[in-house]
Amino acid sequence: MKSAYKKDSITLASAISMGTGVMIGAGIFALTGQIAQLAGPLFPMSFVAGAVITSVSAYAYIKMSNAYPSAGGVAMILQKAYGAGTIAAAAALLMTLSMVINESLVARTFGTYSMQLLGLGYDSLLLPALSIGLIAVAYLVNASGNRSVGVLSLIMAALKIGGIMLFGIAVLWASGFTFAPAANDTGATTLTGFVASIALSILAYKGFTTITNSGAEIVDPHRNVGRTIIISITICVVVYLLVAFAVGSSLSLPEIIQAKDYALAEAARPSLGSYGFYFTVALAITATASGLLASMFACSRMLAMLTDMKLIPHSHFGMPGGVRDHTLVYTAVIAALLTLFFDLSRIASLGAFFYLFMDIVIQWGVYRHLRREIDARGGVLLLAIGLDVLVVLVFAALKLRSDPWVVVIAVLSIASVFAFERLYLRKRRQQQAEAS
Repeated sequence: MKSAYKKDSITLASAISMGTGVMIGAGIFALTGQIAQLAGPLFPMSFVAGAVITSVSAYAYIKMSNAYPSAGGVAMILQKAYGAGTIAAAAALLMTLSMVINESLVARTFGTYSMQLLGLGYDSLLLPALSIGLIAVAYLVNASGNRSVGVLSLIMAALKIGGIMLFGIAVLWASGFTFAPAANDTGATTLTGFVASIALSILAYKGFTTITNSGAEIVDPHRNVGRTIIISITICVVVYLLVAFAVGSSLSLPEIIQAKDYALAEAARPSLGSYGFYFTVALAITATASGLLASMFACSRMLAMLTDMKLIPHSHFGMPGGVRDHTLVYTAVIAALLTLFFDLSRIASLGAFFYLFMDIVIQWGVYRHLRREIDARGGVLLLAIGLDVLVVLVFAALKLRSDPWVVVIAVLSIASVFAFERLYLRKRRQQQAEAS
C-alpha cells in the first residue's frame, strides 16, 4: 500500500514556514533556559555555534535533496548510502523518534507556558492534559490535508516570528540596547558546559530536516529545498540571537535558570510589566502550537516513507484510511506518551542524543558511498562528523554527572532500535524466501 504524496502541494513560503515553525516553536521557548544553564552568561553564542554546526551538517542534506528530492528524504538518503538494511532502517527510525520527541517537547512547553497564564503549579494534572490536548488538535489539522497545514503554518509562522522579534526589540529597548548581561550576574562559562550546550542549540535548528522530508511535495524541489533550508536557518539564528540577548539583559543567570522552562515570559515581566508577560505567554502558546503542527506533518510522512520502503512493520489496527492516515495516529500517540512521562529537560536530552547519532550515520554514509555521485566535498562531510562527535561526547559526559539515567535511556533506546530492525528485516527476508 503506497502513500499518496501530492506533487507541488507545498510552496517555497509554506516550506519555510514549516521549517521555521518547527525550529522556533521548540528552540527558543523550550531550550533557552536549559542552554543558559549549561553555557553560562555566554549562552547567546551557543545559538551561533549551533547554527554553524547545523549549517555544516545541512550541506549533505542539501546536496542529496537537490539530486534526489523525496518525501521522507532522510530515509531516502540512508537507503541510498547503506541499502535497505539494518543501518538505514534503524537510523531512519531514530530520526523519526527524534521528531516525535520534538513534538512532545513542544507540547510540554505549550502546557508549561499555559500554566503561567492560568497561574497554576507544575504539579497540576492540567499541564499534561493541555499538552496532550494540543497534540490532539494538531492531529486533526494534519488529518485535514496538506493545504490546511501549509496555510495555517504560513499564518502562524508570520505571527510568531513577528511577535518574537517585537518581544526581543521591546526588552532590549527597555534595557537601552546595551546587550549587556543583567546586574548581579555571577555565573561563569566553562568550556565543557558551553560545548555541551551546543547539543541543545543544534536541537533548536534540527527542524530543517522536515524540509528534506517533504522534498517530493515542494514546488521545484531541485531548487527550492536547498533555498528553504538556508533561509530557515538564517531566519532562526537572527531570531534566537535577538531573544537570547533580550533575556540576558533582563534577567540574571540564576533567574534564567530558575525559570528555565518559561524564561521568555519571566524576562518580559521586569521590562514590560504584566502586559508584556501575558503577551509573551500568548506568543509562546501560538509558537508552540505552530511548531507541533509542522513537526507532526513531517514526522507522519517520514513514518509513511519507512513503511513504503518496507523498513518498518505496519498495522492499521482496524483503522480506516491509508498509510499516511495511520502514521499520523501513531505519531500523535507516541508524542502524547512521551509528554505524559518525561519532563522538558529529559525530553530535550533524548532528542539531542537521537538526532546527533542519526546525523553522524548520515554524514558517514554520504561520505563513504555517495559523495562522488552527488559531487559533495569530502572535507565538509568529515568536518560535520567531527563536530557532531565532539558535541555528543561532551554532552554525554556532562549528563553522566548530572542525570545519568537519561544517558542510560538514550543508549538502551538506540540499541533497542537497531536490535528491533535487525530482527524485523531478518524475519521479513525469511518470509520472502519461503514465499518464493
